Amino acid sequence: MAVTVMTAKEITNMALNKENLFILDVRNESDFNDWKIEGENFTYFNKPYFELLDGIAPIKDQLPVDKEVLVVCAKEGSSQMVAEFLDEAGISSSYLEGGMKSWSEFLHKTKVYEDQDISVFQFVRVGKGCLSYMVVSKGEALIVDPSRFIDEYEVAAQEEGAKITHIVDSHLHADHISGGNALAKKVGAAYYLMRSEGATFDFLPLEEHENIEFNNISVEVLAVKTPGHTPGSVSFFVNKKILFSGDTIFVSGLGRPDLGNKVREWAKDLYNTVYSKVAEIADDVIVLPAHYASLDEEINDTGYIGATLGCIRLRNEKIFNTTEQDFLEQVEKSASSVKPPNFEDIIAINKGIEVANSDRMQELEIGPNRCAVHHAD
Repeated sequence: MAVTVMTAKEITNMALNKENLFILDVRNESDFNDWKIEGENFTYFNKPYFELLDGIAPIKDQLPVDKEVLVVCAKEGSSQMVAEFLDEAGISSSYLEGGMKSWSEFLHKTKVYEDQDISVFQFVRVGKGCLSYMVVSKGEALIVDPSRFIDEYEVAAQEEGAKITHIVDSHLHADHISGGNALAKKVGAAYYLMRSEGATFDFLPLEEHENIEFNNISVEVLAVKTPGHTPGSVSFFVNKKILFSGDTIFVSGLGRPDLGNKVREWAKDLYNTVYSKVAEIADDVIVLPAHYASLDEEINDTGYIGATLGCIRLRNEKIFNTTEQDFLEQVEKSASSVKPPNFEDIIAINKGIEVANSDRMQELEIGPNRCAVHHAD
């Protein structure tokens, strides 16, 4: 036997295919409990690497002998060491290339929708619960809520024979660093953001662009104050068929309204959004959010995270069919006291107030997504 290397892409495919995997996570217990690789049929065992410096004898009886063990650590080194110990003990093993850093940064691309006018692709950042998108029409591409890994979008556009000409952010993100401004500068695209978000760099304010049209793409900006991380959140309604809902509507609920410390006020805004703007949208419109809470729960049978608005209404009947008072009480009760890690620093970078190198951005983003949803249940 020999120790093998497993990539974040391979693990993502295993999760999507609901395959079995035994993971030995050798990070600290607190880090493991806070954030780990998730898969419906994944089995976990946590033991800090520093307790295994003399070998795996203390845990050998707790490891499977009939299947491979994937060892995971923060950056790779410790997991490689432990995997070699396993190999010496006769246990088939592998380790995650790049550790949890690589898991946090990997983007999984999948096609969501296609008709005679547009093709829509989703980029799933599996380790963070973040979603971004590309809409292609006649050689031009629109990027929605891009992550900081801007090369991924350039490559994806080239694969489709398209040039990135338009970029939009639904809001100023609090859990990850946007690639919108950097991508726009690199490829010479028009970049749109709400002026009310307070960004200090050049962009086209969505307040002055309620509709964005090019080729066979028509983007209607639903510019309403919606709760989430900032008061300037918007949704993008494309060709009356696709709703890029940002952090307003999720497959399993609605955006959390507590990050701005205005739970009651923003919950009222959310109620008005759901019962006015959203109420006018047809059931067959496909909703594509900017985040998700659980890959197992929210990925659909066709392999992407999203659902028709009708399905979301049925799944979350308690919040889509209730009185305003009950709605406010339910949202307030669900508001979490645990805010996204480093969200103030991340917002400052996304505003252009602070500058960070790649190491600093990586450090700020490490950890789970805590921006996702208010669950109906």
